[in-house]
Amino acid sequence: MARIVIVLLFCGLAAVRAGSSDLELNPKIDIEDYQRLAKLRHLSEEFFQFYNNLTVTDVTPEGRLPSAQDLLCYAELAQLTQALTSGSTWSYKMIDSWGSLPAGILMGHFKDLGHYDECMSIEQTSIGTTSSTILGKYCLANLPLTDLLGGSGGLGMMRMFNIQTAVCFPSACAATNMDTMLKRLFKQFLGVELSDNSQLVNQNSCKVAEKDSFDGLTIFTIVFLSVVAGIVGLSTLYDYFLCQDQTKVPVLIKIFSARANSKALFQVSTKKNPNVISSLNGIRCMSLIWVCYGHDYIMGITSPNINYLDVYSWIKSPYMEFIYQGVFAVDSFFYLSGLLVAMITLRTMERSKGKLNVPLMYLHRYLRLTPIVAVAILVYYKLLPYLGDGPLYGNWNFDSYDSCKDNWYWTLLYIQNYAADQECLAHTWYLAIDMQLYIISPILLFIVYKWGKKGAAVVFTFTMLMVACLFTIMVTKNYSVLNPLGGGGDISHTTHTRTSPWLVGFLFGYFLHATRGKTFKLNRIVAWLGWLFGLACLFVCIFAMYPYGTGKSKTIPILNEAFFVAFSRVAWPVGLSWVVFACMQGYGGLANAFLSSPLWQPLSKLSFCVYMFHLIIQNLNAGRTRVNTRFSDYDVMLRFWQDFGFSVLLAYLMYIVIEAPCTGLETLLLPNRRAAAKAKLLPIVPTTENNAPPSAPALETKALPSDVPETNVPAPELPSKTELEQQEQKSDQPETINNVVENK
Repeated sequence: MARIVIVLLFCGLAAVRAGSSDLELNPKIDIEDYQRLAKLRHLSEEFFQFYNNLTVTDVTPEGRLPSAQDLLCYAELAQLTQALTSGSTWSYKMIDSWGSLPAGILMGHFKDLGHYDECMSIEQTSIGTTSSTILGKYCLANLPLTDLLGGSGGLGMMRMFNIQTAVCFPSACAATNMDTMLKRLFKQFLGVELSDNSQLVNQNSCKVAEKDSFDGLTIFTIVFLSVVAGIVGLSTLYDYFLCQDQTKVPVLIKIFSARANSKALFQVSTKKNPNVISSLNGIRCMSLIWVCYGHDYIMGITSPNINYLDVYSWIKSPYMEFIYQGVFAVDSFFYLSGLLVAMITLRTMERSKGKLNVPLMYLHRYLRLTPIVAVAILVYYKLLPYLGDGPLYGNWNFDSYDSCKDNWYWTLLYIQNYAADQECLAHTWYLAIDMQLYIISPILLFIVYKWGKKGAAVVFTFTMLMVACLFTIMVTKNYSVLNPLGGGGDISHTTHTRTSPWLVGFLFGYFLHATRGKTFKLNRIVAWLGWLFGLACLFVCIFAMYPYGTGKSKTIPILNEAFFVAFSRVAWPVGLSWVVFACMQGYGGLANAFLSSPLWQPLSKLSFCVYMFHLIIQNLNAGRTRVNTRFSDYDVMLRFWQDFGFSVLLAYLMYIVIEAPCTGLETLLLPNRRAAAKAKLLPIVPTTENNAPPSAPALETKALPSDVPETNVPAPELPSKTELEQQEQKSDQPETINNVVENK
């Protein structure tokens, strides 16, 4: 996703660079051009001086008679000019809040936001026969350099960009009135007549202090979240003050208690357990951070930067490839998802002698994911517009959440990547693909369970077919991932082109299941060669396209690019497989110490909520920007840590209020699954399994050694009631965080 947006934003820079030299970034300035632009430094003063003797024809577009809207705009502008003459403060606020030609235009400072709050604070009772209130109306006006400078060649490539500057008008004036008046000003002031087709002021960029009243769905969202939060609060108080013995807490109280759920969330384990792959916590969290970091780069690049042209140098740097290839962070999620589906479910099938309750498996999965997704849709669509305010807020967001009005149900069915032209929440495309792969997983599970290595060979063949499918689509349809304008974006969110990492993870999960309990002795040379091979796979995937990426002088044939894209989707999970294998077998060293650190465990449990809600924080912080920013890697890093910190806090609240209670309620609603779990439980040991549930400490059944038949195992003691309650809550974290259902 980050890849597509970055390329779309800067394909103009690349196109200009491809047809001209780097000297265009430092062009020879045409003095007359620059002097003409300099006249815009005091745009507001020139505007009100020019319209000192305002008439109704000044606000009326050419070719039509004045409408009621035009007359009302004229009346309020007339009062404004009178107030300027008398020295009223509110009228000078309207002038003072305007932007101008931005300082540093030669560095790419193309947007002057003026003073948003000063314009929005204007509220003046009008003078006339009818009592009304004049409000300030803030808009961003486009000043097209190409039209304003005529046909001269000064200012080089910067002529391709539009300057945006803030204007403030009385709220009765529509965008068409502002557009008409500005065009007439430029005709008189600069001697340039802009065409009727050019739109200087777009109504979507305008804001007034008045806000729309809450509709029914917004009220429902607020009431619903308030009621659930109230239940959580009361349950927590009951648990804290009235339940001294935690083993006797009522089940419903424990499900909603923030105290109990927080204790489970922040409980970490440092004990080693052969049934737990601790390194998966670190891989999951690092991938999550990579995704959030890449999204923050999009926010940073599209913000009103004072050095927009410096991005041209940044997109040619090696570090840009780390952001541009953030797609592999999502491939890591797919890989972990397939791994856990195979490893844990095959273990369950082995205990149940090949039986798998597929409908219950699907139901369990759907109930785990959907509450958070449904709440996220409501919050993004209905609450986000009211959470903040600013000159860019609402009409500048990572996604257009208005599409949720028509497409929300496709998201809840997890088929939006195929069924909807415009997705409700764009980042949920991953959920759709992962759910669709989960639906076909029982077929693959039965194949490898029944036929063993031969079944694994069938899955491997299917993996290669998916690689060939992606390769063929890119070559035959000329889809380029490096240039999404050529159509490559069409293959980013489809299941048949994103299956390979999941299947590689599935095969590796089968390998871990088949070899559990075995120890692999590797000599030093083989271990080093393994690390060289694994790291080579990872680094080649990230940096192989550096000579051909956005802004580079070289081009790559589509055949070569298709070969890289198709096989990198396999090489990346293969490299991760070595990392996981080495950490499990004692050859991880510092990598294992880092990835297996217990500190990752709480964030790993929160990762689903962080993924679902982090864009709320990023949209909120970016949209409420009042002043221009500066783009650099360090500035984006500062932006990222504040956004990520608040994202984790919001995720914690959503976990306590929605995810953890829904997990507990889901357990109560599936008595058959709970009864089966009680009947087949082996002795349990507390641990922090990688697929730990969000609502309880992770518990893992003691695995049988691979060489000991299950019939020779002594009958276990029945777990205590508390242990059973905890075990009943154990389930998969949604595959978005790459945890899997363990059907007992």
